[in-house]
This record gives sequence, structure tokens and C-alpha cells, in this order.
Amino acid sequence: MNQHAHRLKASDGLLTSAYDCAMLDLDGVVYVGADAVEGVPERLAEARRRGMTLAFVTNNAARTPSEVARQLRALGVEAADSDVVTSAQAAAAVVARRFPAGARVLVVGGDGLVAALEERGLSPVSSADDDPAAVVQGFHPTVSWPMLAEASYAIARGIPWIASNLDPTVPTPRGLAPGNGSLVEAVGHAVGRGPDEVAGKPYRPLFDETVERTGAQRPLVIGDRLDTDIEGAVNCGADSLLVTTGVTSIADVCRARDGQRPDYVATTMAGLLAEHAAPQRDGEARWSLGGWRVAVDDVGAVQVEADGSHGDDGLRAGVAACWEWLEGSGDEGDNAIDTRRLEAAMADRR
Repeated sequence: MNQHAHRLKASDGLLTSAYDCAMLDLDGVVYVGADAVEGVPERLAEARRRGMTLAFVTNNAARTPSEVARQLRALGVEAADSDVVTSAQAAAAVVARRFPAGARVLVVGGDGLVAALEERGLSPVSSADDDPAAVVQGFHPTVSWPMLAEASYAIARGIPWIASNLDPTVPTPRGLAPGNGSLVEAVGHAVGRGPDEVAGKPYRPLFDETVERTGAQRPLVIGDRLDTDIEGAVNCGADSLLVTTGVTSIADVCRARDGQRPDYVATTMAGLLAEHAAPQRDGEARWSLGGWRVAVDDVGAVQVEADGSHGDDGLRAGVAACWEWLEGSGDEGDNAIDTRRLEAAMADRR
């Protein structure tokens, strides 16, 4: 076993006591589609009552913080405009560190980017003929071929190009559609290179912007995606809690590769208001917690004995067993693990 491999952490009391700021992803964590995740508004209110600062951190550069906060309040989540931090704001901060107030910035995007640049004292423009100092690109449904062309003309002159994020798709009511990453690739094909810097998750600027705005000393990143939320936390040296209310399944977190492994796992946001005991390994290569005993056999099938009722204990024991098996087998990060028995046992105890 790799003695230096990532392991789940144990908390000394509730996570709300161990960390001063929760950096919350939105879709899949706070809401799914048009509805709040069940129990989340109440749990976030309790976290605030216990003294935790909440920051709603999103890769979405299309909307302004006020628009996001208004949506959260409509879902019953207490949120001021200043509680929302977007990749557009992080991208604007990147430009503001390079150029003085009043510098012209060519915008490929919508109101979210324009507002973020103006907040930093920069001057948004729409044409390469406006002699911009930089190009900032973020998703918006109105992004058009002329916008991509103007960006290409400007970038070809050698000026900096900052992308708000590289998410390849965006969810819509009709399915997945091209996201900012796909549109960035289109410009990249035209200019023969990629952006100079990416502001959104999993890169540092969005997390750094959130720390600057909140003054957090001990932040906890809470997300539902391994490749943005959790990898971003790892990149920043921050601890993280993964919840399985969004896109990451139990099987996904059990198969997570090093660099995308959370420090804590929970099935719901109730994990923010809980103590987290660490699973313990016994001499038979089983991992135990709260009446759950989990091991992985030679062919990668998860074996479960469950006397306990708390599904999160089973999830944590399962994650510990699977990560150890992946490291020992050399199959880290692939689909070799079969988690069906663990999932069935947890479903039986809901």
C-alpha cells in the first residue's frame, strides 16, 4: 500500500466548527435544475447560525452575482449579492492585475463578464479595432461567430487571452450544449494556441478571488464534481467535501484518481453538519466504520457487511477500501471497481 496516498480525513467535531468558510458549488450541490436540493436551504441556514461564512462559487460567467443571488433567495437560500463569486469576476481580477484601470478589454460573453470588468475599473469593448489590451472569453447564449472572429483577430496580435473556464458543455432543458470550453477551442483552432490563463475551476484564480472576498482562513470547498470542484481544491491546497447529490455517483468517487480525491464524502449536505470519523483498516484488508465492513476482492468487486444503518459510514468505508485497492492494483482511476453491492447496501438503509 502507498503510505503517502490520499486518505479521507477525520474531523474534530462538526465541519462547521473546523472550517470558517464553505465555498459552495451551485448546480448539483445547492440546487438541481429549478429546485433546491432537499434540505439544503435549512442546512445552510444552520451553518450560518453556527458562524460559518458561505460563498456561492460558480464557473458560470453568463450571469451577474445579483442574478445568481436572486435565484438562490427564490429557492429559500439566504444569499446577498456579495456572497456570490463567479468565474467572470476571477477573470476580471486576472486582467486587473496585468493592466491599469481604464484598459480596454475585448469581451466574448455577456452581462456577467461586462459587469465584472467594470467592477474592476476596466473598459469592455467589442471589436479588435478598439485596440484592446486583452481578450476575456466566457460563455453566454448570445455568443456569436462575429464575437469569436473579433477575438481571433485581437489574439493574433499577441495580446493576452483569458478564459473564464473550460467547461466543454452546459446543461439545458433539452440536453447538453456546447459550453465555454468548446467555444474557446474554436478560437484556439483559428489562432493556433490556447488561452494564456483560465480563471474558473479547477484553476486557482476563482478560489483565490473567493478567499480575497471572504477573508477565509480555513475554507472548505463543497462540490459534486471531481474534475472541477475537488481537483480545484487539491490545486489550491484546500480541504474539500464531496456530496453525491449531483453528477458524481458512489461508483465515481470510489474510482477517483489521485488529484481528484476529496477529504470528506457525504451523500447529502447533512455532511456539513456532521462529525466525520475516519474508516479503520483491519488485518484482513477490510475497512470498517460504524458497523460497516468493506473490502475489495482480487477482481475488483466490492464486498460489504453492513450492521450499521448510516449510509455515509458505508460510503466512507467503501471509498477507503476502493482507493487502497486501486493504488495496489495499478488500475487507479479506471472502471475496474464494481461497486454494485455497496450501492445496494446503502440503498437498503435509506
